[in-house]
Amino acid sequence: MATGKTYDVAVIGAGVFGAWTAYQLARRGKGVALLDAYGPSNSRSSSGGESRIIRMGYGSDEIYTRWAMRALPLWKEFFERIREPLFHQTGVLWLAHTTDGYESQCVATLGRLGVPIERLSRADLEKQYPQFDLGPVTWGLLEPQSGVLTARRAVQAVVEEASKSGVEYLNAAVLEPRGSGKLASVKTRGGDSIHAGAFVFACGPWLPKVFPDLLGHRIFPTRQEVFFFGVPPGDPRFEPPALPTWINLGDDEAYGMPDLEHRGLKVAIDRHGPPFDPDWGRRVVTLEGLEEARRYVGHLFPAMKDAPVVESRVCQYENTSNGDFLIDRHPAFENVWLVGGGSGHGFKHGPVLGEYVAARITEGGAVEPRFRLATKEEMQHRAVF
Repeated sequence: MATGKTYDVAVIGAGVFGAWTAYQLARRGKGVALLDAYGPSNSRSSSGGESRIIRMGYGSDEIYTRWAMRALPLWKEFFERIREPLFHQTGVLWLAHTTDGYESQCVATLGRLGVPIERLSRADLEKQYPQFDLGPVTWGLLEPQSGVLTARRAVQAVVEEASKSGVEYLNAAVLEPRGSGKLASVKTRGGDSIHAGAFVFACGPWLPKVFPDLLGHRIFPTRQEVFFFGVPPGDPRFEPPALPTWINLGDDEAYGMPDLEHRGLKVAIDRHGPPFDPDWGRRVVTLEGLEEARRYVGHLFPAMKDAPVVESRVCQYENTSNGDFLIDRHPAFENVWLVGGGSGHGFKHGPVLGEYVAARITEGGAVEPRFRLATKEEMQHRAVF
């Protein structure tokens, strides 16, 4: 597989972060190699799977709201250019349990930044979305322009377009680089060498495996279960636009999506699961996880009580200590970048993160302090949702 050439940049990892970084570098005229052990948006990756939410609300955390505001038009422009309808504008509905919680912070931040929103009273919710049993929900916040990205297909499309722009995709697993100073090449498990002027390791849950001493206690892959429930036959209440994507940060800490492309109602509990190995972890859902998801769906949607599971999936988050991204140089190598820590919310930001990393590599400039390696602790204290 050895190419016998030196690239401007080698990007290791063809998930959403790596794919967009390679694509943005190519658009800046750089010669780029993009490597992945299993393939773009493969079933082991954090970017694999059918769908990911794109929403603007991040409480009072303005940095991620601004990034999401930039990311959505970039995704839409990209999909329009390739003529693939991979964004579903379902709207995103936040179900609020208190008057002064996270959702109220979203209202303040989104209002200040000019994001279109609708605040819905309990009576408004009951009238507009009668399929819900709202229980303790007291009001709702709707982001009408937000929605769902068709994840796996979107990443594969980015890689395909990157290849058309000159990026060379290589199917290879990369070993941990050794030494210090300026890295000249990386070795693959197959014994080949990839030479480049700069390297970006955007390996997601594999980052702590590639750099065990540096990141083994700073990136925490966790096991997450996702379920798709079959909707009642001929019932349009669970399809968009009748049902939006929803986020429920109450006791259940759950989110879900309507019946998109007839795949079923998607539901996931958003609490961090146990530690998980992306190569060898058992990707079969547990009975406990299934029963919790089934109870949640039955309570929230009475018409879905005892609905059949039509699909299930085990994926993973790769969490940093608090949920902030990791974007920084490797402390031992001046030309090696560490990019990851999507922490369950990173997918939507792919285009902006790619821009950001490409700009740091080609133009220099300081890294946002929250993204720096020095801020990544060895104990988890989730702060970004």
